[in-house]
Amino acid sequence: MEKMIDIKNVSWRRQGKEILRDVSWEVKKGEHWAVLGLNGAGKTTLLNMVNGYIWPTTGEVSVLGNQFGKVDIHQLRRSIGWVSSSLGERINGRHTVEDIVVSGKFASVGLVFAEPKAGDFDKASELMTMLGIDYAYGRPYEKCSQGEKQKILIARGLMAEPKLLILDEPTTGLDFIAKEDLLQTIEQIAKAEDAPTIIFVTHHIEEVLPTFSHMLLLENGTVFAEGLREDVLTSADMSRLYDREIQVDWHNNRAWMTLKN
Repeated sequence: MEKMIDIKNVSWRRQGKEILRDVSWEVKKGEHWAVLGLNGAGKTTLLNMVNGYIWPTTGEVSVLGNQFGKVDIHQLRRSIGWVSSSLGERINGRHTVEDIVVSGKFASVGLVFAEPKAGDFDKASELMTMLGIDYAYGRPYEKCSQGEKQKILIARGLMAEPKLLILDEPTTGLDFIAKEDLLQTIEQIAKAEDAPTIIFVTHHIEEVLPTFSHMLLLENGTVFAEGLREDVLTSADMSRLYDREIQVDWHNNRAWMTLKN
């Protein structure tokens, strides 16, 4: 089966500190993964590496069958949709929503150096309609709610028809209703016939939808556990990960955890 991500024995050091240590991770086509860990566990660092924004100190990284060191990283990024709060912070809020969406085709955060075609805006409109935000067409990005902004960034991530879609804590800052609405949107994307492989980064196990078949748990820059969602999201594993007595219960095919007294 085709490997979408193939990371072997990767470590990454910064200013003498080891942020990732001997990480190996394999994602196959057709799988959707959720990545979970405490703050500082290495989640964003690992995904920055998948995007080619940082390079491993040791080990090998291959993404979409392309080994780092033997591929044009900028071209590779055009096959990767990326949604993160750090990306949202880089956007000029005065840009229109459709400009932000179209910029995803060029792996940029604006259209200053790009030359979009009329068809690109038609496609942006289609994506916005699919995500339920077509009413925001023509509106400045800064005038949108946080939930709308997250959907705009997802539309941007889908603009280039990526093979891999990375969602780095996309529900941050959303209230309960907006969060559940966004999660339903993500599930809709994952179920599409031509869906990209989705990597979903979160702090909260209840956000791990049934569509995410696999889990990767990180702790202090190492792989704590990985495997099928039901095998990883257990009371025992969560208690060991958080170093507290935790109870995991399942409702509507989603896991929820509470602290034991």
